[in-house]
Amino acid sequence: MSILANRKTDDNFEEIPVIDFTDASSSNPVRRMALAERIRDACVNGVLQTNSSGFFFPRLVVKNHGIPEDTIADAVEAGKKFFKLPISSKMDLDIHKAKNYKGYTALLGENTDPTGRGDLHEGFDIGWEERESSRSISKDILSRDDSGMSGTNVWPNLSGFKEPVLSYYHSVVQLGLKLFPILALALDLPENFFEDKTTKPAAIMRLLHYPPQSPSMLDNDGSVVGIGAHTDYECFTILWQDAISALQVKNTQGKWIDAIPIPGTFVLNIGDQLSRWTNDVFKSTIHRAINKSGQERYSMPLFFGVDYDILLKPIPSCISAEMPAKYEVIAAGEYVKRRLEETYTHSTQK
Repeated sequence: MSILANRKTDDNFEEIPVIDFTDASSSNPVRRMALAERIRDACVNGVLQTNSSGFFFPRLVVKNHGIPEDTIADAVEAGKKFFKLPISSKMDLDIHKAKNYKGYTALLGENTDPTGRGDLHEGFDIGWEERESSRSISKDILSRDDSGMSGTNVWPNLSGFKEPVLSYYHSVVQLGLKLFPILALALDLPENFFEDKTTKPAAIMRLLHYPPQSPSMLDNDGSVVGIGAHTDYECFTILWQDAISALQVKNTQGKWIDAIPIPGTFVLNIGDQLSRWTNDVFKSTIHRAINKSGQERYSMPLFFGVDYDILLKPIPSCISAEMPAKYEVIAAGEYVKRRLEETYTHSTQK
């Protein structure tokens, strides 16, 4: 039966849900299916609960994710060291020099909201790269036809940077790979549906630094914020954020809901690739970040998509006569590239 059968569209949530991710790794298929059913019920029917054991929504908080705190802390400290470098050193790695969108983005260097004047953060972007101790992924990742989105990373000449950043990256990729089978079950698909579509990790990670935003900027026309209102481009995003509250999610009534940081958790949200695949049954959520704290803020999102050459075709259980396919079929890599080009257009024209 189509998962549209009992679908509602009320996602006027007032708080960000929390889910215990323990059962995603369970060897018991019944427990994995139970988790998937809770995910489907929440995504399709807009169910919100008030305890911490069974939440899922287009944006949620994940606990018991299995990534050591030391791995996270080491990557955060590496990022802080990088952002303290002189601007000239960082600009040597300017993302505009890389056709595959890897490297450094300066303050106001991107503009995620077309109505804005630039995003008040700086970032450093990487994609898949094997660690010296791991050779599990075929090296054709560097040469496959993927609209130019793959390729090598660029790295600063900074001691103690690359290894902790890659260690964290690989840990979060493994977490993402555990989520795909649960999402498949939630969509009435075989548990291994995404397995042959995630063979070459199309996962982009960002280290982000948000400087304090002055009241004058906030009180002006609102066209410059930490990152403007947008949806993410891939299937889902796994975000670590520090204790500074800045992230907000928009519900269907236009109200911005704070995603208050919870120690030991990740924020997880659905992105555009999965929205297109599910015909908006699982819908990406508009969000933004505004750093009003007067302190430095740091975050590390990993955007996990399918292999860049995979076509984003609507899943049969997500279309019907009443709800026909909404989107053109497009390769995953081409979609991400288009969105990135739009994001960086304003800074390339300066």
